[in-house]
Amino acid sequence: MSKPKIIVLDDDPTGSQTVHSCLLLMQWDVDTLRLGISDASPLFFILTNTRALTPEQAAQVTSEVCDRLKIALAAEGVQDFLVVSRSDSTLRGHYPLETDVIAAKLGNFDAHFLIPAFFEGGRITRDSVHYLLVDGVLTPVHQTEFARDSVFGYSHSYLPDYVAEKTQGSIPAEKVIRLLTPDMRRGSFDQLMALKNNQCVVVDAETQEDLDQFAQDILSASSQGKRFLFRSAASLLTSLAQLGPQPIPGIEMGKYKPTRQPGVVIVGSHVNKTTQQLHKLLQEPGVAPILIDVVKLKQQPESRANLLAETKDQVQKVHNSGKTPVIYTSREEITFASITERLNFGISVSSLLMDIVQELPRTISFLISKGGITSNDVLSQGLGLISARLLGQIIPGCSIVQTPPEHSRFPNLPVVLFPGNVGDQDGLVTVYRRLN
Repeated sequence: MSKPKIIVLDDDPTGSQTVHSCLLLMQWDVDTLRLGISDASPLFFILTNTRALTPEQAAQVTSEVCDRLKIALAAEGVQDFLVVSRSDSTLRGHYPLETDVIAAKLGNFDAHFLIPAFFEGGRITRDSVHYLLVDGVLTPVHQTEFARDSVFGYSHSYLPDYVAEKTQGSIPAEKVIRLLTPDMRRGSFDQLMALKNNQCVVVDAETQEDLDQFAQDILSASSQGKRFLFRSAASLLTSLAQLGPQPIPGIEMGKYKPTRQPGVVIVGSHVNKTTQQLHKLLQEPGVAPILIDVVKLKQQPESRANLLAETKDQVQKVHNSGKTPVIYTSREEITFASITERLNFGISVSSLLMDIVQELPRTISFLISKGGITSNDVLSQGLGLISARLLGQIIPGCSIVQTPPEHSRFPNLPVVLFPGNVGDQDGLVTVYRRLN
C-alpha cells in the first residue's frame, strides 16, 4: 500500500512538535510548495500562522494556500495526499472556518475528523470529552484558562457540543459521529468506509497506540478511494508519518551550536505556564532579563522607536558581558475594545520583537522562541526564512530547526520553537541548559 503525501496547514509553527526531519515552509508560492511535495519526507508543513489573524484574513490565506497547492500537486504529478489542518490541542483556532475553506477548495471529502489529542502536552480525549492534565489532574478543557481566550473562547469539552457551538448549530451535536476508544482499539476501518459527504467525526485518543491503529485504518480506507480531512493537534501526525526515532536525541542538541558565545531567549507568549517557566529561567545564573513594556506601547504608540533602540542596546551589552539576554514582554493582561483591536495590537508587538531579532548580535549560538505566534514570526520575518529543516524535539513537544548555512546573518543557527502551553515549570530551564 503506497502512502499518501501528508500536507499540514499549521496555524502556528509548533505543530511539528512530535515529528522530525521534514520541511517547514514559511511561504506558499507554487515553487516553494513544490519543494515540500517533492521532498523525501512523507510530510511537510505550511506555516500559515492563521491563529494570529482575523477570520477574514485566515480565510483568505487558507484559500490562497489551497489554490496554489492544486497547481503544485498537479505540477509534481501527485494525486494521493492527505490534508491536515493542524491547530491547538486546547481547542483554540479558526474552526470550522479553515476546514470549511479547505473542503470548498480541495473538495469531495468523505469526512473531517476533530482529533485534539496531544500526549506530550498532557491532552487526551476520552468518551468524546477533551481533557488537559493540570497539576497531575485530568481537567475538562472548558474549565481551563484556554476556554476563556478572548478570541477563541468556548463553553464545552464534550466535542459534539463544541462542534455545535463553533458551527453555530449548522452541525448539531447529535449529527456528530463519535469514534470511541473501544472502536479505535478493535479497528475502525468499516466505520471509515461508511463515511460520506464530509461528515464530522470526533475521535477519542488516550494513547499514541490508539492513534497508530487509527492511522493504519485511515491509510487503508484512503487506499480504497476514501478522502479525509483532519483538524488535529500534533500527535496524529506521529502516527500518520511513522518516522521512527529522531536522529539526535534532545539532550545532545547543544552540538548544533555554531559558536561558543551565549544565545538569546525571546518570550512573547503570556499564558500562565509561560510566565511560570520564565520566572524559573530568570533564576538561572548566566541570564539577564530584558523587559519590554507592551502596556507603554499600547498607551504611547509613538514610544516604539525608543523601545526598540533601548532594547537593542541592552541586548548587545548583555551579550558582550557573556550572558544570555532573556527578552520578554510584560505579563499584564491588556483589555481591548474588540477582537480585531487585540489581534492588531498583537501584530504590532510582534513587529517590534522581529525588529529586535533582525538586529541580534551575529555571534549568538542559539535562539529560543517562546510562544507559537512569536515563533512563526521569528522564522518568517525575524530570520527571513523561506523554509527550514526540522531537526527534531529538544524536549517532548518542543521543536528545533536550523537556519541554512548560507543565511546572511545567522548561518547554522539552532532555533527552538517552544509553544506557550507546553512543558513543566522547568521546561525553559531544561532547554536553556541543553543549549547553553
